[in-house]
Amino acid sequence: MMDPVHRPGEVSVAGPGRLRVASVPFSDPYVDAVLPEEAVPVGAPGEPSRWLDEAYLAAHADQVDVLHLHSGYGHLGLRELESWTETVRRLGVPLVVTVHQLRDPAQSSRSRHDGHLRTVLATAEVVLTLTPSAADEIVDRYGRTPIVLAHPSLAVPDPELGAERGLVGVQLGVPSSAVPDPVAVARAAASGAVSGGGRLRVLVEAGGDAHPDIRAMAESGELELVEYTRPDLAAQLQQLHVAVLPERCGTHSRDLEVCRDVGTRVVAPSCGFFADQWSEVVTYGNDERDGLDPVSLTAAVSAALTRPMPRPADRAWREEQRAAVQRVHAEVYAQVAADRSWV
Repeated sequence: MMDPVHRPGEVSVAGPGRLRVASVPFSDPYVDAVLPEEAVPVGAPGEPSRWLDEAYLAAHADQVDVLHLHSGYGHLGLRELESWTETVRRLGVPLVVTVHQLRDPAQSSRSRHDGHLRTVLATAEVVLTLTPSAADEIVDRYGRTPIVLAHPSLAVPDPELGAERGLVGVQLGVPSSAVPDPVAVARAAASGAVSGGGRLRVLVEAGGDAHPDIRAMAESGELELVEYTRPDLAAQLQQLHVAVLPERCGTHSRDLEVCRDVGTRVVAPSCGFFADQWSEVVTYGNDERDGLDPVSLTAAVSAALTRPMPRPADRAWREEQRAAVQRVHAEVYAQVAADRSWV
C-alpha cells in the first residue's frame, strides 16, 4: 500500500477493501479529518486541483472510485464547471459534494457561487452539509436533501497555553467583499472589549497587511496588533476569552470549531448558521443586506465577556464525533462506488 501523501503526478493504489477517493482539495484540515480508514486519497497536492482538469480526470477516471468536491472550484467559470460536470457524468465517476458555504465569502457576489452550487448539486449523487439550517436552505433552493454531519474537531488545546480573561481577538486585513470596512469592525469590537473590562487584539496573517487606520489605533494603544501564521492560529485563538468572526457573508466557520476545541467563546455575525454549529455563540448584526451594525457588535462583545470562558471540548467526545463522521463518509463512499460497479 502506498503512503497517502504523494509526489506531484502520482496516483495512489488502494489496498484490499480500500476505496480510492479523489478529494477537492486534495488535503486540508477538514478533508483530512473526515477521510475514513476505508479510503485512500488519490491524486496529488496542489491548487487548483488537477481533478478539476477535464483531460486529467478523463485520463485517470479508472483509478478513482469516488470524487468528493468540498471547495477549490470557485476559480472556474460557470460554463467551465458545467463542462466539467458533464465529463464527470460521461465518465461515470460518482460525485459527492459537501456544501460548506451557501454564500462563499471569497466570491465578490452571491450569484456566482449560486450558479456553481446549482451545477455541482445537479450532478452529485450524495450531498452533505454541516447544519440542519443549511440543509433546509439547500432543499428550498436546490431541491436536494443533504445528509447533515457535525463539523469534526480540528485542534487540540495546548495544555501549556493559558487564555487571558478579557482578551478579545479578531482577524482583520485590508478591505474585502467579506469585510468591506475592517476599521469599523475594529472600532466596534474595541469599544465592546473596553466596556466589558478587556482589550482588543487584531490578528493579521503573516505576509498580509492591516488597514492604516488599524495600525494607527495600535500605535495609539487602542488595540494590539499581532501577526500569525495559519499553523499558529489555534494557539492564537486559545489565548483569547472571545473571538469575533468579522465576515458579513458565509455559512459555516472552521475557526469557530477551533474555538470550540480550545475553549474560546465566539461572537459571530447574523449572516450564517454559526449558532447551529455551537451553542457558545453570541450573535451580532452583520450581513450583506443591512451591513455591519456596530452597536450590536459592541454589545455582543461586552455581553460575551460577562460570561465565563467555556471549557475546551471534551476530547473523548470529539474523537467519538469524528469517528462517527468518518463512518458516514465510509458508508457513502461504499454505496456510490457500489452503484457505479453495477453500471
